[in-house]
Amino acid sequence: MRTAIATFAQRGYYGTSTMDVAKAADISQGYLYRLFKDKETLFATLVHYCSDRLREDLALAAAAVRTSDPQEILRSLSGSYDEVIADRQVLMILMHAQCSAGEPVIGEAVRQCYAKQVEHLRALSGASDEQIGRFFADALLKNVMAAIDATDIDAPWTRTLRAAGTSAS
Repeated sequence: MRTAIATFAQRGYYGTSTMDVAKAADISQGYLYRLFKDKETLFATLVHYCSDRLREDLALAAAAVRTSDPQEILRSLSGSYDEVIADRQVLMILMHAQCSAGEPVIGEAVRQCYAKQVEHLRALSGASDEQIGRFFADALLKNVMAAIDATDIDAPWTRTLRAAGTSAS
């Protein structure tokens, strides 16, 4: 899984072949196909893996919160989310997954990822639909800023986007 994540994170679903993954994992392509039906199934499995990691990290952060205020819980979970996407490979799998959602199996994996994240966040925080929607809007903006390596750029446009991304935090 780690090798497949690292390989797909570099060039995405469309730019990575199963031969690339097999070679990086030092296994035969035939063995890879014994493990996964096809490239789409492999990539969808990576989406599920990254989704599980997000939920696990959010649950750990929520367990450390000493308040029942949904906004404070979301603020804490936002920090946890920042730590997860600091892993560029996980971030890029999530970004590539959205771009590859036109592939049926990947699209379903992405929809399941969002559905599970929303309900998990709701259960952890007790937040309203509006608060959860804001959390996701901020998270998606953070994804873009991190993916384009703009988080450390000090320019008017990046300050504007960072300010927008912290409005609910």
